[in-house]
Amino acid sequence: MAEIIIEKGGMLTTIQDCGRHGYQRYGMPVSGAMDLPALQTANTLVGNSAGAAALEATLTGPEILFRGSCESASSDNFLQTLIDNFHPVTLCTIIAITGADMQPCINGRPIEMYRPVKVNSGDRLTFTGLKNGCRTYIAFAGGLDVPMVMGSRSTYLRAKIGGLEGRPLKAGDVIPLGSFTNLAGNKSSPKITGIIPDYQTKRPIRIIPGPEIQRLDFEGIRTFLTTEYTVSANSDRMGLRLDGQPIHIKGAEGHDIISSGVSFGTIQLPGNGLPIILMADRQTTGGYARIANILTEELPRVAQLKPGDKINFASV
Repeated sequence: MAEIIIEKGGMLTTIQDCGRHGYQRYGMPVSGAMDLPALQTANTLVGNSAGAAALEATLTGPEILFRGSCESASSDNFLQTLIDNFHPVTLCTIIAITGADMQPCINGRPIEMYRPVKVNSGDRLTFTGLKNGCRTYIAFAGGLDVPMVMGSRSTYLRAKIGGLEGRPLKAGDVIPLGSFTNLAGNKSSPKITGIIPDYQTKRPIRIIPGPEIQRLDFEGIRTFLTTEYTVSANSDRMGLRLDGQPIHIKGAEGHDIISSGVSFGTIQLPGNGLPIILMADRQTTGGYARIANILTEELPRVAQLKPGDKINFASV
């Protein structure tokens, strides 16, 4: 049996998958990975289903010790070939790292991102430091074997559910890895050419108008679309708060709408006139004016913004 031992948890490392769907009507947020394509790509690279549980590390990476040996995979799984080539006597698992570049290393030697990497029992995964982006995803062949809560292994920190005891990982945590035999069969190693995202591009984030856009007058809309905002340090997985020129809203203070549904990428305007972008751990409904929604294609870039980064918007 293979497992990982957390020697350092990093700033904020949690277990995430594609989220807890079907429970918003009961007030339970979806949660899940902030950068879904990065999570799904990492899982695909190691032969997992795209939504398998993986680690999401924020700003600084964890330190991980690998222990134990892998279980054999089925003959039609492309990982079997990799295992045979990597001498299965010592192989613990196969990993892939995507998302923000935190300069990953195995036993102090740099490894490539967006590529399957063999890891032997006794190896250590560390990170030198953040080069770009904000969130790194680490997938393990077989996934992370933690309990399902409402159909998901995602950690929802505010309710302390999912993942490992509903909390960030810390030194001393031991997490078992799933069996390779649980993986979907792939007959060849996946290709990743052309899908590595550019998190450093400066082009505007594209948006469409929200249900309460009529609450903004001409000056309010101009302010919204011409201001360069800064991601506030008071941001988290629930939402990114933006600092910059406040937006004037007609009527009350922007929080007088009947509580209505929100989605990943909804931009709310509270009474202080500074936008909030709702993210993975967003609430299910909100009473602030919804002035815009970010295009789904742009959400990974937004998820990789860190405090101090700049952002501006373009309406499409």
